[in-house]
Amino acid sequence: MKLVVGLGNPGSQYEKTRHNAGFMVVDRLVRAHAPGSPAKGNFSATCYEANLAGQKCLLLKPNTYMNRSGQSVGDAVRFYKVDPTMDLLVLVDDIYLPVGDVRLRPGGGDAGHNGLADIRRVLASDQYPRLRIGVGAKPPLMDQADWVLSRFSDEESAPLASALEKAAKAAETFVVRGISAAMNQCNAPDTVRAQSSKPARGDAAKGTTRNDQEGNQT
Repeated sequence: MKLVVGLGNPGSQYEKTRHNAGFMVVDRLVRAHAPGSPAKGNFSATCYEANLAGQKCLLLKPNTYMNRSGQSVGDAVRFYKVDPTMDLLVLVDDIYLPVGDVRLRPGGGDAGHNGLADIRRVLASDQYPRLRIGVGAKPPLMDQADWVLSRFSDEESAPLASALEKAAKAAETFVVRGISAAMNQCNAPDTVRAQSSKPARGDAAKGTTRNDQEGNQT
């Protein structure tokens, strides 16, 4: 069994926001591989069972809000007794990548992203694959929580669609052929920028929401 988890916040007010890029990729995978399949409410999540080229897969969107993503992921990992280093893929938004870019890594720090941080806390490890989906850097003087909870502009719709498609294909390859093949496909040279040209950065956007600042468990 492979687990493909998209991070985001449940509820119509968060639909198609930058913070829900992971949810958007899972929705694409559901349409492609589990059309008409009933959604299940297991693991504090909305999840779908799919079969990709004979490989069983669970597509999962936690309903716990971003900051408690680990609860859902941990429950699924323990139930299926999977190895997170090989069988878990987390899809997550990243403000350090421009819209249209995606990156797949076998592990790494959470870099302040509260969803990744909670998964690390629950799994007691940051060694699990994560596919980062660029949502663009926040504009100057704009609060980061407002930025990640904003929706994409019309000008960003084409590169966003390309990134979501690339992320979905990488997730399919991960399920069928494993992390190495998926990385070779996803991290193609034409989308990789030289490290020397990048500013100091982390792996992902902070998983903060406006509700976090108000003290709610999001």
